Amino acid sequence: MFRQLYDRALGWARHRHAPRYLAAISVAESSFFPVPPDVMLAPMVLAQPQAAWRLAWLTTWTSVLGGLIGYGIGALAFTAIEPWLLASRYAAAYQQAVAWFGQWGVWAVFVAGFSPIPYKVFTIAAGALSMAVLPFTLASLVGRGARFFLVAALLRWGGARMEAQLRRHIDRVGWAIVALVVVGAVAYAVR
Repeated sequence: MFRQLYDRALGWARHRHAPRYLAAISVAESSFFPVPPDVMLAPMVLAQPQAAWRLAWLTTWTSVLGGLIGYGIGALAFTAIEPWLLASRYAAAYQQAVAWFGQWGVWAVFVAGFSPIPYKVFTIAAGALSMAVLPFTLASLVGRGARFFLVAALLRWGGARMEAQLRRHIDRVGWAIVALVVVGAVAYAVR
């Protein structure tokens, strides 16, 4: 099952409009969309290893652009989205973002940009808390760039060998991810 999805993702990664789709996902994920751009960047680098650095730059710049859109949402429309945000599954992440901003300031943006923490929550919180735009943008650029260039470098370095290993174990990896999601959902429900 997962091997077919993986093959399809690699096929999409070779599509002539794939960079546009990657850019759109990167912008959307940084402001409101739940799917990280890594899921498209990774197969695109595997499909086109010679374009790894160009794809990492595209993902970085469009992610930062999306972060600025998220910042704008937080700065200009937070009162409108606050009830939804606090009732959503992102409420705890938003509260964590606010606490991190109070404790670490702009470094919270860097950490959120690099880590799997929902970056969009931090972009909205930065706008709602009126963080200075220039430090926000620079921290986003460094954090997101470090993440996407690391993904591109690992996949470019691993290349065909990594792709073969991933293909061989994709079903186990896929089911392991499903199991982790189920365990996370149960743990969240029990809390």
